[in-house]
Amino acid sequence: MLAMRPDCERCGVDLPADAPGAFICSFECTYCASCAEALDDRCPNCGGELMDRPTRTGKALADHPAAQERRHRS
Repeated sequence: MLAMRPDCERCGVDLPADAPGAFICSFECTYCASCAEALDDRCPNCGGELMDRPTRTGKALADHPAAQERRHRS
C-alpha cells in the first residue's frame, strides 16, 4: 500500500491523498507537478521515473489514512 506522503519533497507544497497532482517514483519519493516537470520527470534520489500518484478517497482513505510525516527539508 502506498504511504501517500503529504508534501512535495522539493518545495514542501501540500499534496492531499484525495487530490490529483502528486508524482512518485518506485520508492514513493513524492513531488508536486511543478517540481516533477522541473526535474524532467526523474527522481533526484534514485533516478527513477516520476509517475502520477493515484488518489485515495472515501472509505479507503478513512480506513488507510495518508502518512503525516513531512519529507520536505528546507
